[in-house]
Parts: sequence; C-alpha cells; structure tokens
Amino acid sequence: MNTKIDKRARAEHFRLRLNRGLRDSGLSQSALARQIGVDRSTISQLLTGDGARLPNAHVVGACASALGVSADWLLSLSDRPESAAELLAGALSLSKAPRALVDEHIYNWHREAAGYKVRHVPATLPDMLKTRALLEWEYTPHLGKTAGQAIGASEDRLAWMRQSQSDYEIALPIYELHSFAHGTGYYQDLPLEIRLEQLNNFERLCTQLYPRLRIYLFDAKRLYSAPLTIFGPLLCVFYAGSHYMAFRDSDRVEIFTQHFDTLIREADLTARQMPGHLRALRATIGG
Repeated sequence: MNTKIDKRARAEHFRLRLNRGLRDSGLSQSALARQIGVDRSTISQLLTGDGARLPNAHVVGACASALGVSADWLLSLSDRPESAAELLAGALSLSKAPRALVDEHIYNWHREAAGYKVRHVPATLPDMLKTRALLEWEYTPHLGKTAGQAIGASEDRLAWMRQSQSDYEIALPIYELHSFAHGTGYYQDLPLEIRLEQLNNFERLCTQLYPRLRIYLFDAKRLYSAPLTIFGPLLCVFYAGSHYMAFRDSDRVEIFTQHFDTLIREADLTARQMPGHLRALRATIGG
C-alpha cells in the first residue's frame, strides 16, 4: 500500500484490524494480554480507544505474532494479513523432482498455464521433442525395468504439450545441440542412428509447429542460464536435480521472464534459422 494515511486514520485502522485479528484468532482479550505480557486494560484500550497514538513497536510486533498476522497489516502498510513466513511459503515452494519424464508436477504446471506462453531452458534437450529411442537411451540407466512403462505413461503427456494452446519458446545452449549431434560429453556412446533420427525429428517438429514452437540457440560463453521453465505470468520453476523450486510471486516471475527474454534477444540462431542449422549439423555427421 502506497497511500498516505494521517495519524488518526492509521490509529483507527489499527484498532479495526486488531479487532479483526483477535476475532479471527479465537483468542480472548485476556489471553492476548497474557501472550504479549501486558494488562487486559491495555488490550481493551488498544481495541476501543479513540486517540491518534499507536502503540510502540514492541506491542505491535507482539500482537502480530500472537494473532498470526503481519505487523505491516496491523499498521495498514500491507493489505495482506499473512505473516512474512506465510507469504514466503505461498510464493516459494520446493518439491521432489523424480528422475522421470513429464511427472505429475510438470504436467499440472503445463495444464495450469494452458493458453499462456511457456518459456523453457531445458537441462539437456527438451523432453517434449525427443524420440522414443533417445528417451530409452537416456532414462533406462536410471529407471531400469520401469523405463518403458514410464516412457509410455509420459508419451500422452508429451503429445498433449505439443498440441496444447500454449506457445512454447525454448532457449538452448549451442554446445548442447552440437554435443548431442557429435556424441560427445553427456551424449558419449549414443549411437549415430539415434542421433540422426533425433535431428530429423527436431527439424520436422520445428517446421510443423512453428510459430507456436520456437527454439533459439544461445552462446553459453556469453550467456548462462540454469534449467528453468516460466509458465506465463503464473510461476517460474527451477530444476535443481533432486527438487523443483517454484516461485509464484509476480515480481520474481517478471525478473526471470526478463532473464529469459535476454537469452532470446541475444541468441546466435533464431527459430527461423533452426531447420537449416539442423540440416547442416546432420550433414557434418554423415546424415
């Protein structure tokens, strides 16, 4: 709240909010007095007085703590009665990230953001564009005998994401695609036929789904990004390996949206250039 309030009005607001907080908490005046270490008459005066003076900071803070609200709300500095801890818990959440494909968390976030633009920096190549052969090569070492079942369960979700009403912008480091094409680093020992099939699939989807799907390549020597997905204005999710870290407050979502837009704006290769670049890559490895 940025509106200026004079002292008498602020004191009146404090009394109204203290009454509301006391009523919502279920505490009696005597119980509140005991919790904050003052006489009951002091609480009565705070609730019914008509002066322009506010109690000292210690009393305001103690009342807020006892009632489970924020001191800023009692003083009309905020319209949100939740405490700072509660606001943080609502704005930031941590959840386990199983080593699987499109798990329940990811799928629900995509459904929640249906119709919004989804901005994505993947940890490797984007799962929604991978062939089944690549998925099996990548996930079988982690999922063992359940890999085929997990991939089968995820294929419908991957298809839904490709066909949803959301626009997808994907920013990928150039080295990730080139390492994949040449079978180096993370992709060492990936058979050539799987790499060629995947490059063909990339080219096909980039062409068929454009402009609803746009992939950009940026130079990681100039720019860096952790793996993240921004679901419209709703939330931003970071992938930390074992956990997802999700922000829902609009200020942080906007900050990371600007970060992503910088990756797109300064990309070395645009979405229009992707099909030709994929063909050229395929040619260098014998495709």
